[in-house]
Amino acid sequence: MTRIYRVAGHTFAISGRVELFEQMDNLEPFACEGGEPLFSLMEDSGEVPEYTEVFRQEESWPRIICGHAVSGNDVFEFRGRTNSKGCLVCSKDYREGRIIMTSRISKTVLNNSLMMMFTLATAGKGTLLFHAAVVSQEGKGYLFLGTSGTGKSTHAQLWLEHIEGTELVNDDNPVVRDGVVYGSPWSGKTPCYRNVSVPIGGIVMLSQAPYNKIRRLSGIEAYVDLAESVGGMPWNIRISEDLHQKMNKLASTVPMWHLECLPDEAAARLCHETIHNIR
Repeated sequence: MTRIYRVAGHTFAISGRVELFEQMDNLEPFACEGGEPLFSLMEDSGEVPEYTEVFRQEESWPRIICGHAVSGNDVFEFRGRTNSKGCLVCSKDYREGRIIMTSRISKTVLNNSLMMMFTLATAGKGTLLFHAAVVSQEGKGYLFLGTSGTGKSTHAQLWLEHIEGTELVNDDNPVVRDGVVYGSPWSGKTPCYRNVSVPIGGIVMLSQAPYNKIRRLSGIEAYVDLAESVGGMPWNIRISEDLHQKMNKLASTVPMWHLECLPDEAAARLCHETIHNIR
């Protein structure tokens, strides 16, 4: 069977067994009827094709090994501690992708393949997939960035508890496009799969500290913080350059701050009051 979805204005199709779609409840809010797909993703069977490794992301889970098959197509293999979980094989123009499951259907392989395909296919279309927690408040969206374990989800929760009118947009993988932040089918510790969008009011880089202090960022400092939360595609020069241009534009057009903070109500209120006062 085949179903159509739309995320951040981008339409895509997924084809596979009924059992595959039973693992895709996170995509249901984004289901739509018709539309020309930007890309198609198809479940396939078989073994991981032979490929030449060009890059690997050891810090992610599962580990992702990127390579080129003999055909020239990109291959992204997802590996656990000891074995392969499956892979994504992309056409050269990133309009078509095949998900090969090496054993049982894996929701992790499915979601990682879809995020990878989404990132590749939307290159050149003003779209960025972030690692961030996002809330909305008074019609604006606020992205909280930071390395794993910094407290992005915790800070978002503090806004929900103490800042009136706050709603959670996404806990870990929002999409940013043309100054707007969108909910996505991918989330983190808190399941949040909302098909919503809101103009970006600000971006805040978080770091842990024994005090609460916030300052405005600009220039290269703002760009570097964005780059750490977007990641890169070092094996693909064209896409890497596109990501660079989009992050550079975002850093120069959206207000950004660095919040050194405790995980407490005072940090959330300081952050909110600072952002609110620049409107």
